[in-house]
Parts: sequence; C-alpha cells; structure tokens
Amino acid sequence: MKKRLLYTILSISLLTVMAGAAIAPALGVISAHFEGRNPLLIQLIVSLPALFIILTNLVFPWLCRLMKTRTLALVGLGLYVLSGSGAFFVDNIWMLLVFRALMGVSVGMIMPLSTGLLAYYFPPEEQAGLMGLSAAMNQMGGVVATFMAGVLAGISWNYAFLVYLLGLIAIALVVLFLPNERLQGRGGISLSLLKRFHPSVVGMFLVMVLFFIYPTNFALTASGTLSEMGVTLTMVGLDVVAFLVGLCFGSLMKRFAAQMKYVAPLGFAAGYLCLAAGSGAMWLLTGSAFIGIANGIGVPYLNTIGSVKAGKEAATTVMPLLSAALYLGQFLSPLIVSPIASATGMSPYSVGLGIAALYLLQAVLTRKKQMLPK
Repeated sequence: MKKRLLYTILSISLLTVMAGAAIAPALGVISAHFEGRNPLLIQLIVSLPALFIILTNLVFPWLCRLMKTRTLALVGLGLYVLSGSGAFFVDNIWMLLVFRALMGVSVGMIMPLSTGLLAYYFPPEEQAGLMGLSAAMNQMGGVVATFMAGVLAGISWNYAFLVYLLGLIAIALVVLFLPNERLQGRGGISLSLLKRFHPSVVGMFLVMVLFFIYPTNFALTASGTLSEMGVTLTMVGLDVVAFLVGLCFGSLMKRFAAQMKYVAPLGFAAGYLCLAAGSGAMWLLTGSAFIGIANGIGVPYLNTIGSVKAGKEAATTVMPLLSAALYLGQFLSPLIVSPIASATGMSPYSVGLGIAALYLLQAVLTRKKQMLPK
C-alpha cells in the first residue's frame, strides 16, 4: 500500500514542471500562428502560470482547511487537465492566456502536495531519498513533456497543449490510492513562518534565479558553437543529469549530510565559470553538467531540510513557501540578471557566478551542520 501511495504522489511530481516548460518548444510555431501580436503576449504563455502558482501557494493552507487531501488533489489535477488541454480548442490569444492563468492555479494547488504528502505519510529518516525521487520525477517530467510537446507542435501549434492529458494518469492513481484525510496545520502564510524557514525559502529562490540563467541564455550563446540539435541535446542532457543526481540524492545525503549545503552553490559557480570562460564545446558541455548537478542537488536538499524541520505540518507550512520561492525565482531571474549584465557589461554567466557566491555565503551563514534522523 505504501508503494502505491508513493507512486501516486510521485505522479503528481511528474506534472508540476510542465506548467511552463512543456510549451517552450512550441513557442516558435505559436508565435508564427499569432503573427503580429505583441511578442510579450507570446512570452506570457510560458511565464504567466508562475505568477498564479505563487498567488495560489499563498492561500494553500486555507485550501487545506477547506478540502481534504484527495479532494484537493482531484480539484487541482482536474483543473490542470482542463486548463492545459483546453487551450487546444481556442484560437484567441487572450483566451489562451486565461487558460494559462488557470494552469498556474492548478499547479499552485498540487505543487505543495507533491512534496508535502511525502512528509505527511513517510517518516523523517526517509525524507532525503523521497525528496530526491520527487526532484528526479520532476526532471523526468520536463524531459518527457518537452519532447512530446515538440513532436505534437510539428502537427499544429495547438496540438502541443494535448501533452497536459498526462494528468489523467495522476487522476486515476489519486482516485485509487490517495487517502482522503485533512492535513495537519495551523494558521497560514505569515512573517513568523517565513522567519522560521527563511534559510530554505531564500535558498530555493536563489537556486531558481541561478538555474534559470541557463535556459534563458544558453541557446543564444551556444548557437555559434553547437548546432540547433546540439543545443537541444545539451539542454535535455542537463535534465537527465539532474534526474540521475536526484535518484542518488538519498544515499548522498545520508553519507555527506554536513557537506551537502555546499554542493549546489559550488556546482552553479563551477558551471557558470565554465560557460563564462570559453565558447568551445567542452566548456559548454562541462558547464551544463555542473549546472545539472547543482539543480539536481539544490532542490531536494532544501525540500528535505524543510520537511524534516516541519514534520507532518510541512504540506501546510514550509512547502507552499518553498513552492512560491521556486516559481518567484523562476519568474524574476531574467528581470534580475539582465539589468545587472547590461549595467556592468558582464555576461549573464558572470552575473551567475556572482549570485552563486552570494548563495554560498547564505548557506554558510544560515545553516548549521545538517543531520538527518537515523
């Protein structure tokens, strides 16, 4: 029964990254279909869900008081499928953006569940391995969805949105195996809660600011060295590296818990140092691998530390905060990095190196030796 419950929760993790990333390969054909429209409207197709994910995360504890777990998961997943695949049927940019906003609301409902339920149903000593698996499934969802959306977009621009029908699998598993309990938790999002968990929340924000420097710049900077297919395979390869690291995270955390806080900031620093140092293929591949390792360690590490500290109340306390920080970092990354790069004349990768140093300092100053329950 525990395995079925675990597979059910991991199926939700598989879906969350698809909110924006799944449609990214189709932006070219979508832009061509809506030729003449403001390019910002096309970009919002990918970025708009993040804003509504953040807003929904802020009211997530209230939703948990309103609905039990299975009900909340089914409402979120049902909205996910309807808003995602529903875009297939529209041919108006404004209606399309409405569906994308609803997609953000749906992910805001299921994202905290994808990690919080692991803390609720499984003991603290299993958290590292489970958070690694959750992060790995998240990365795999990105790989599968990106590939499928790219293939479907080859048929027609709107076919890419049919990738969200994958949510039907999670709905079936939730109906069959997820208990309908009311999650424990007191109050809602507050300054005192943020103060308690600020090392993990700020860390998650910095991880996402750092990571999204890569997808927003790599294709542009690597195009002179790698072919279009080479760029695509390198970026998919980064997701595969992060997936493999996530699978190993549990055992790494048990053996090197005290040192793990350094891995993500140093990995990002090494990655952006390679990308800033040269434009040769070896520099690009090595830098991409380091960034994949950093992302594959950073997210499950922060989720693990937060979930162990919060215990069974993680789903209604720290997980909505971490989810909001994740998507806020994703949304603000280009708005932070690009102006700094323009003002200083540095490359985005050099700015990333500086932010990685800031992240390392934050990890050293705010984290004591982290040990997991035996």
